[in-house]
Amino acid sequence: MLDEIERLPALLTELRDQQPDVHVVVVDGGSSDGSRQFARAFCQSHARRFRLVCSGPGRARQMNRGAALVRTGWILFLHADTHLPRDALRLLASAWESGCRWGRFDVSFDPPHRALRVVAWFMNTRSHLTGIATGDQAIFVRADMFAVAGGYPPIPLMEDIALSRTLRARARPCRVRTPVTTSARRWQQHGLVRTIVTMWGLRFAYWWGVAPERLVSRYHRVR
Repeated sequence: MLDEIERLPALLTELRDQQPDVHVVVVDGGSSDGSRQFARAFCQSHARRFRLVCSGPGRARQMNRGAALVRTGWILFLHADTHLPRDALRLLASAWESGCRWGRFDVSFDPPHRALRVVAWFMNTRSHLTGIATGDQAIFVRADMFAVAGGYPPIPLMEDIALSRTLRARARPCRVRTPVTTSARRWQQHGLVRTIVTMWGLRFAYWWGVAPERLVSRYHRVR
């Protein structure tokens, strides 16, 4: 999380109530809006299952910081503006029993405007065909496989794509078709066409070898 005070209370309460057997590591990347204070109080009140840790800014750094506390089972990376389906725990258990080593959920948007349903379909289909997952899709991976992969690379952008490539070389990802729901705020704020053009432009540039450090400023314009 980073400056998510508007969404954090509902998300943590949802995880507490809907996923009773899940341990949650909340990783703050330097919030200044009260998110850290709220998360600290919440985690202290539910210390058996919730833990707050802090890291420097950057998604890769934050996710590696949280994952370092997990030794066995699944590690699931959940952005603070994304919500799991109610039966996520059962779906993950089924994936484990099937021999899955890593995977991701399909994604849907909130609010579910018609155009965004089309965007979600393309995102999910692209991931299915390429074996590349993005952070909005709640990537999950066995703790031992994540360790062997070396975690997220320390880059400021495209860390999810880079990790997917590393994991894909070892195993094809599982697809959980029951979607997570992520906020459409970026698409609403910056416009559908502009966001699509910018995001695809960034991906093509990365695939052509442009360093993430050169791309990050363009990304923040539609963040």
